[in-house]
Amino acid sequence: MEKNTLIKLLETVNHPNFAKNIVELGLLGNISISEELIEIELLESNENISSIIKDKISEISEIDVKISFRNSQSAPPSIAKKQDKVIAKNIIAVASGKGGVGKSTIAFNIAVELGKTYNVGLLDLDIYGPSLPILSGINDQPKMKDGNLVPLRKFDIQMMSFGFLNTDSSPAIWRGPMVSRMTQQFFDNVLWEDLDYLILDLPPGTGDIQLTLVQKIALTGAIMITTPQDLSKVDVQKGSDMFKKVNTPIIGVIENMSGMIINGTMYSNGETINNGKIVINGDLEIHSDSNGQFTFDIFPFIGNSGFEESKRNDVPLLGKIELDQKISKSSDMGTPYILSYDSSRGAQAIKDICKKITR
Repeated sequence: MEKNTLIKLLETVNHPNFAKNIVELGLLGNISISEELIEIELLESNENISSIIKDKISEISEIDVKISFRNSQSAPPSIAKKQDKVIAKNIIAVASGKGGVGKSTIAFNIAVELGKTYNVGLLDLDIYGPSLPILSGINDQPKMKDGNLVPLRKFDIQMMSFGFLNTDSSPAIWRGPMVSRMTQQFFDNVLWEDLDYLILDLPPGTGDIQLTLVQKIALTGAIMITTPQDLSKVDVQKGSDMFKKVNTPIIGVIENMSGMIINGTMYSNGETINNGKIVINGDLEIHSDSNGQFTFDIFPFIGNSGFEESKRNDVPLLGKIELDQKISKSSDMGTPYILSYDSSRGAQAIKDICKKITR
């Protein structure tokens, strides 16, 4: 059997924890082939996983000669062990299996709130759609020092994003290996300084970036972001299960866009209506107080995804953050919501979440 033929057969053998084959993951070392024996070196230090892979290879019917395995004595760091250098005391991934749930905005505001007390870094790992340049209002490129990138600083936190490097407005087209290398460089070649917390803003899904991350970095844990409806819950479950499969703890769940507060003053013919009542659609009653003021909550998205996902994983529901135009406005303006609207209910929810994270 020729080596190229063997490698094509080995490409049908997936890693037990990932939807990637052992060739893509770089788990093959030296291969020697003779008429009577095929010897394969596996670059996998976990004995249980190595055993599963060996069984899968042995089951390939096209290989009709004896197969011998040997485990590498020096598997590469990306597979065999986590990072040698300590990047931060705590590394927390903010993730979701679904896009459009406000994950980047939450990660940014959590980082800024933690930055009031701790040394904090924020790493935007979305290669295809980085949000941090807009959220932070930063248009500068990072400087280089001794061949490494120096994080940009604003709002008392250190920040790095592919968006700071790619100033071209054309879309980024990256293949899997390129994405993995870029992800790894953000850890190996960025001069993070004395971090208590490094917050990772992950892209949606469970693809190459997530795979590289869990192989390379010893994560403290992951925070899962969802919105109330069941559609969001289905996707976030996939993200949670991916982290559990690679033994990364789920710290808790945050439900974003969780209801909306409406407040104002009740009038009739220009006069304030004190202790009044309005009935909407026959069942929703709005009452004003003795000064004509009213407050009530509405729920544009029906569901209880945050609670249900936290219960499924036996982890805390860290908090619910309501829909608020001010969040969207501050994000587009490049100013943290947590700073611009410090006394709002949403800001208080973020503060409470940060207290739970740091306990």
